[in-house]
Amino acid sequence: MVKKILFIALVLTILPFNAFSLEKLDDEKVPTVLLQHEIVVTATRLETPAKEIASSVTVITRERLEQSKKTTVIEALQDVLGVSIVQNGPPGGAASVFLRGANSEHTLILMDGVELNDPISPSRSFDLAHLTLDNVERIEILRGPQSTLYGSDALGGVVNIITKKRMGKPKLSLSSVGGSYGTIITSGEISGSTERIHYSLGTSYFRSKGFSAARTNYEGNEEKDGYRNLSLWGRLGFRLFDNLDFDFIVRTLNTQIEIDNFGTAQDDDPNNVQDYNALFIKSQIRNLMLNNRWELKLGLSLVDYDRRHENPTDEAHLLDTENGFFKSKLSKIDWQNNFFLHETNTLTLGVDYQQEQGESEYNSDGIWGPYTSIFPLRRAHVTGFYLQDQIRLSNRFFATLGLRLDDHSQFGPAVTYRLAPAFFIEATQTKFKATYGTAFKSPSLYQLYAPGTSLGPIGNTELNPEKSIGWDIGVEQQLLGGKVLLGVTYFYNDYKDLIDFDFLQGYLNIGKAESKGSEILIQARPFDDVSFNATYTRTEAKDKDTDTYLLRRPKYKLAANLNYNFLNKGNLHLSLIHIGKRDDEYYDFLTWSSTPETLPGYSLVNAAVSFNFTSDLQIFCRLDNIFNKEYEVIKGYGTPGFSVYGGVNFIF
Repeated sequence: MVKKILFIALVLTILPFNAFSLEKLDDEKVPTVLLQHEIVVTATRLETPAKEIASSVTVITRERLEQSKKTTVIEALQDVLGVSIVQNGPPGGAASVFLRGANSEHTLILMDGVELNDPISPSRSFDLAHLTLDNVERIEILRGPQSTLYGSDALGGVVNIITKKRMGKPKLSLSSVGGSYGTIITSGEISGSTERIHYSLGTSYFRSKGFSAARTNYEGNEEKDGYRNLSLWGRLGFRLFDNLDFDFIVRTLNTQIEIDNFGTAQDDDPNNVQDYNALFIKSQIRNLMLNNRWELKLGLSLVDYDRRHENPTDEAHLLDTENGFFKSKLSKIDWQNNFFLHETNTLTLGVDYQQEQGESEYNSDGIWGPYTSIFPLRRAHVTGFYLQDQIRLSNRFFATLGLRLDDHSQFGPAVTYRLAPAFFIEATQTKFKATYGTAFKSPSLYQLYAPGTSLGPIGNTELNPEKSIGWDIGVEQQLLGGKVLLGVTYFYNDYKDLIDFDFLQGYLNIGKAESKGSEILIQARPFDDVSFNATYTRTEAKDKDTDTYLLRRPKYKLAANLNYNFLNKGNLHLSLIHIGKRDDEYYDFLTWSSTPETLPGYSLVNAAVSFNFTSDLQIFCRLDNIFNKEYEVIKGYGTPGFSVYGGVNFIF
């Protein structure tokens, strides 16, 4: 079936430039919707003005990334509305994102539309710790159930990291940063374009001596845990004909992380090391036909992960050793058709086929004797068919309706749908919006096929997908001729058939949860050189079986930033983030017991300043946690204190 889909897609995508009488691509013939100045891609899988979108979406622009001088994706997401971030200690420590209180594995992570969630991860989540902002153009965060367009894993929402498409004269860009915790970051890129070709090729190196992953406030935790990250990326595009173009994108990660055993007292480990290697590849052919009324996209992608873990004996652990490997691959074919039927209607039809595979082996030895866990190579595949209709009436009413059918090789079919209407009142510049939709998450390879042990079963081939129903309703109001935007949204999500582990029966569909809350947004640009942004998120996420709050989800979060561009050469960026109380647990691995904890709230103040001496030379400085606040994101794990970073950017 896969070969048939690929063959049909290739024929219909590549050949029609000969089969139809086509005119040269002309902006006047592109539907008006594509010419609006504010564009969002992830919400509808094609370029759509933000005004016409009912979905709750936040866009982190390249301008905002440049102003804040942040270096990693995890840093960029910290102050986003509806998003909560946790990380196990210093740079490189495992990092997770929670959208509207959903589990971290319920967020689908994309890069240029390529799914990054790791098939060999027990819950099929993605570790965001290793993605830097090099060559990133923007990040779009889409909140709420999104399986109708994206299939499995998007119960809580989608984070799409979109890289740059370099245009212009050939140039060489160089950057160097140094600062606290022995941090050194260097990067370089060659890029440019001609009438038919655009290209970029770059690399970056991130090194940090770090701080102890196990918090130093607990006895015996003093050794620093370092991190290194070598990233390579490239993009090459051809416009073969006026209506036919081709893109190829590649990115690699090669990292090494020093970690500690756990986040409690005496958990330092001087030689516990993980190697994390990843390869992301995407190729896409895009064709415009029928006077630009039919757009075809055929995408092929491959994601390859290879993780290694080594922890030999040392002076503090004379008997304990462990090692292991975890390998996985995710390949996908995606054939999307956009029909611009009329200025009031756009229809999207698509089919995708995805195959995942994974294998792992873990070995340990200690006072309890040797232990080995082998997960043999297993595969699963899913075919999805999706339909979406976008309606625009009188530049006032906008609606998106979607339906999707997925067929998984193990559990069979899953149907999801979504409705997202919005109504805009031109006279008052007011937008009312609402969404209602469903989503699902396939059981992971490990949850399905993990071999049992002498203690009992683990994997369960009878598992059903996790499911969610979610809705939100909100209003946005522009004031002072568009200089101020106010937004308020209320959301609710219900989760059922969540997969939990039972020590006697293995993995089962026994969990239920809900999350609800509100999101408030204030954006203002009173002057051309001054902008202000503030967000407030209130979240209540509970386990419906135990009526207890889900761990590590703050009850509320406040974030604000002020940006001032001075003398047309300099920029000052100030930010504040306040995280409210969170429920967590303190694990005692000597007694194998846990104690509930409530982590106190904390506030962080950060600043960044940059100055352009010329159009080719910029210097900058970034200050994090200016008041040296002591805090915990995860119980027992370290966090950075006052930090200073400085750097320089060159363009030749």
